[in-house]
Amino acid sequence: MDASSPKDLHYYEPKNGHGLKHDPFNAIIAPRPIGWISSRDAKGNINLAPYSFFNGFCYNPPIIGFSSTTWKDSVANIQETGEFVWNLATMDLAKQMNATAAHVARDVSEFEIAGLTPVPGKLVNVPRVGESPASFECKLTQIIQLQGADGKKAQAWLTLGEVVAVHIDKAMIKDGVYQTALARPIVRAGRRGDYFEIRPEAMFEMVRPD
Repeated sequence: MDASSPKDLHYYEPKNGHGLKHDPFNAIIAPRPIGWISSRDAKGNINLAPYSFFNGFCYNPPIIGFSSTTWKDSVANIQETGEFVWNLATMDLAKQMNATAAHVARDVSEFEIAGLTPVPGKLVNVPRVGESPASFECKLTQIIQLQGADGKKAQAWLTLGEVVAVHIDKAMIKDGVYQTALARPIVRAGRRGDYFEIRPEAMFEMVRPD
């Protein structure tokens, strides 16, 4: 692509609206890993929910995080107990993952709604999804309310946690290397329900210059 070539650009300033049928913001930042988060409140109620804004942020210590728009059960639970589990969402679990996005009462378990198996954690008192090929047990490090450039608080909270235990299906490990695409993870695109499936044939390698 020649950067000097003129482009017919759609330009907008978010505060004034995007002028399109769907907000392109999260479709441009794509694909994104899915934050499939299991948690437990202080009364013992279990929650499982997917979050569109999720990623890893640090190697040492290993820290992952997800952002929740509005104060949802997952954030409230994690604030109460200081623990959560991230579960890898795959193509085989796509429908179950989507089912856990349903808005239900706090005492209703999404594990039961989706027909998933809650497996007790080793180091945290939160179950992982037994059917998921990879899970991270996490201890809460920070809950941060996000804010705009003007300092105004947003109705969004970033929850960060240190990974203290990892579970990986050995079928996903070949010659000592975890095979990302072998699990066929699904990742979030835009709009209300667009996803991608990561397949081995879609992967390629580039050697870093350093």
